[in-house]
Amino acid sequence: MIRILDRMVARTFTVRFLLFVTSVPVLFVLSDLTERQDQLIDRGLSVGEIGLGYLYQIPHFIVWASPIAALIATVFTVHSMTIHREIQAAKAGGISFHRLVLPVLPAGILMTGGAFLLSTVVPALNRRAAEMLGDRQTYGDFRTEFVHQLETGGTLSIQQLFNQELTGVTLEDRAEDGTLHHVWARQGDYTAADGWTLQSGKLRVVRPDQSETAYTFERYRRKGLITPPDQLLDDPPDDQELGYHELGERAEALRRSGGNPDKLFVRRAQKLSIPAATLIIVLFGAPLATTVKKGGPAVGVGLSLSSTILYLMMLRLFEAIGASGGLSPFWAAWSPNFFFLAVGVVLLWRVRT
Repeated sequence: MIRILDRMVARTFTVRFLLFVTSVPVLFVLSDLTERQDQLIDRGLSVGEIGLGYLYQIPHFIVWASPIAALIATVFTVHSMTIHREIQAAKAGGISFHRLVLPVLPAGILMTGGAFLLSTVVPALNRRAAEMLGDRQTYGDFRTEFVHQLETGGTLSIQQLFNQELTGVTLEDRAEDGTLHHVWARQGDYTAADGWTLQSGKLRVVRPDQSETAYTFERYRRKGLITPPDQLLDDPPDDQELGYHELGERAEALRRSGGNPDKLFVRRAQKLSIPAATLIIVLFGAPLATTVKKGGPAVGVGLSLSSTILYLMMLRLFEAIGASGGLSPFWAAWSPNFFFLAVGVVLLWRVRT
């Protein structure tokens, strides 16, 4: 009987999770499309291009929807068993509440793993969606008057980029010992083997003791000056278009240049905390659904909706606190998860078995 009951609980939870995790992204798409339809039409995009652009974003929406879907599936599964007295019948047969909902745990672990795996391909698909929907501007083979930050932390100012040639290049880079290198070059060319080679320019070196030396050069190469031309021809990608390691690299580059990287570090930590919330929400939702003994689907919707709103509010609140430096990036990203986990443990401990 226990095996049959396990299969019933796991099947009910899984079916409801898959139903909600695939329907919630549709709501995200419709909401975003309603807000941006005039903008997309003004860009001259066809219906097929718009549809394909949003199709690329579906995995991103699924990752965000996974904790919500897990909560809804758990609440509806357990609350339905509560109001139909299936839990009471199981207890009469010697099966505790903890044992009854145990099949939900491995199912939640599998779905959490799926969310983690899906999150690894989300940045690349988001980049493709941004290009398809025109959210990230491309400049063809020509761009003028722009600034690019190197991975080494240096700042590259360019008057003109055409194909693989630069004109009017200014480079400022500070070494680890505090020495400032200021480079101006008339032009520069690119090869895949050597990166950028600057030509016909001047190099000014300012040391920490304020002493300085100036040089004139015909050809100049510098470590880290290897960004391909096609990357210089695009607007910088949005945070959602970067993976875990790419966000870390951008944050470190921003730190070296004197900026505040806290927001990027929080976003990087959320790459792990949001998929992990799927399992934590399952542990929270199971005992929560038993707190209300009466009512139909409306009660389940109310519990799920209120808990979802609370989670999203805490996610945004702690993200803002972390971005301002009030909390470390780890605690800013994981505090909502730890809060729901703590409440879930208390509810599991207090539930009548």
